[in-house]
Amino acid sequence: MVITSLENNKIKELVKLQKKKNRDKTNTFIAEGLHLVNEAIKENIVIELFALEGENIEYNFAVTYVSAEVMKKITSLDSIPTVVALCKKNNSKQIIGDKILLLDEIQDPGNLGTIIRSAVAFNISTIILTNNSVDLYNPKVLRSTQGMFTHINIINMNAYSAIQQLKNKNFTIYGTNVNNGIDVRQLSNKYKNKFCLIMGNEGNGVKSNIQELCDKNLYIKMNSNVESLNVGVACSILLYELDR
Repeated sequence: MVITSLENNKIKELVKLQKKKNRDKTNTFIAEGLHLVNEAIKENIVIELFALEGENIEYNFAVTYVSAEVMKKITSLDSIPTVVALCKKNNSKQIIGDKILLLDEIQDPGNLGTIIRSAVAFNISTIILTNNSVDLYNPKVLRSTQGMFTHINIINMNAYSAIQQLKNKNFTIYGTNVNNGIDVRQLSNKYKNKFCLIMGNEGNGVKSNIQELCDKNLYIKMNSNVESLNVGVACSILLYELDR
């Protein structure tokens, strides 16, 4: 059987997941394309698969085939994918591990995707997304992560609650401040074992009231002709240095 109608109830429900409010309501999201679907399957978060008519999809899942017109309606991609998956969101609420990254109101999907990939590469245990950050399950974020969002604990939490919880567990809280900070390359290894790095909004950086809660500030020494770096790039450099 192939679904060809855009009025099919199952298809209508999938299309609704292009909006955050519906992803939040159902606690589900769509993984688009073969690579993301494969990563989702590895993590056992797939609920149902939808494949393009005529494709030979071999998974241990029941596959619902759809027409090209229906697949185009389901997906946010410019090119129609061969397969998409309805997936369940991560319900983790716990901060785990000793290397934490707190992202305060990051807005750009590409930046968040880049940061997630770097966090996995440089052994961050938990990423905390604060209120008003871009949605982790935004399709552009998911694509930017190249599937790495399934390889790390990512939770949503109020910044103050998270910082206080970490302080109570003797984490060192690092902010970023070029005018009042330590060159991250000079940071002793003994300060790299149990920490939380805070990265702020693209336009405003780390808010002053959160900056006040930091134990130390870090900065990246660079050519004086460059005033600042993109938050994704800066975060990646800091995470690399903290993992050395």
